[in-house]
Amino acid sequence: MKKIQIGAVALLVFLSVASLFEIGLASPNTVPAFLWSPHLQSANGELDEAVNYQVMSAKDLVGSVFTQGGWSNFLCSEKKLEQPVDVALVFIGRELLSSDVSSKRNSDPALVNTLNNLFTASNFSLAFPYIAAPEEERMENLLLSGLKEACPNNVGVSNIVFSDSCFVEDGTIQKLSDLQSFKDHLLARRETRKEGETDLVVLCSEGSESNSQAGQSHSERESFLELVSSVEQSGSKYTALYVSDPYWYTSYKTLQRFLAETAKGNSTPEIATGCDELCKFKSSLLEGILVGIVFLLILISGLCCMAGIDTPTRFETPQDS
Repeated sequence: MKKIQIGAVALLVFLSVASLFEIGLASPNTVPAFLWSPHLQSANGELDEAVNYQVMSAKDLVGSVFTQGGWSNFLCSEKKLEQPVDVALVFIGRELLSSDVSSKRNSDPALVNTLNNLFTASNFSLAFPYIAAPEEERMENLLLSGLKEACPNNVGVSNIVFSDSCFVEDGTIQKLSDLQSFKDHLLARRETRKEGETDLVVLCSEGSESNSQAGQSHSERESFLELVSSVEQSGSKYTALYVSDPYWYTSYKTLQRFLAETAKGNSTPEIATGCDELCKFKSSLLEGILVGIVFLLILISGLCCMAGIDTPTRFETPQDS
């Protein structure tokens, strides 16, 4: 009965976050982040949940994960905890925006439902609905920098693994090629992990479009769910963070589209006459700007003409003849 009540409270928290999206508080430039763990509990054994409704930067999010989420206590070797976890799991998505949590348009409803189920079924959960999408630095690099700041004296780099799709500047970080490599790594670490150690596992999604072009059938939801299931099947205690970083993925798609169009233009003598949605948007925007400039010039000309009219303020009465 107590677990049912805890689950109901967590569900209300998740729905309250979604309700804020529905009334229009979410910005197109913000992304959601969810932190949870089914193995951590508060000191009194009750559900430990919180929602931060402030719009914060990605760097502040990383700081909150290490402080409020307690990750500095897990990953720093000099700090000991009564409730250690074996794996700190990070999944960096590429497509989910804050508005997509409540709206099924331009989003993955299955992914949102999966996050909902994992979030509400956990004993410890933190929600960050409004994270400003990082534009100058990738989320994975911010996470690595936050780890070094939280653990300045001792960082177990040998216990950190990233996927090849993550662009990290530290060349000493171990990288894994695919999802099966992560599964094998988790099973191997289960046998070799020392007591009290916590592994940091980071998987960066390549986006559904990149996966389809590469011939991969795994969607972002499927990859995330398989990774969580692998951790649970290994019997490891874990805490997980899902955060979306669509800016770099969108920039990559734009660059890829530009290079493809350039290559197509160089290989064919004829100029392409088709116009996609992006082309139509740009043409409509340019047309609106030109029409606005014309109307503005007409308005300025009319005002200048009216200001130049010099009429007498009074008229003399005609003289009688």
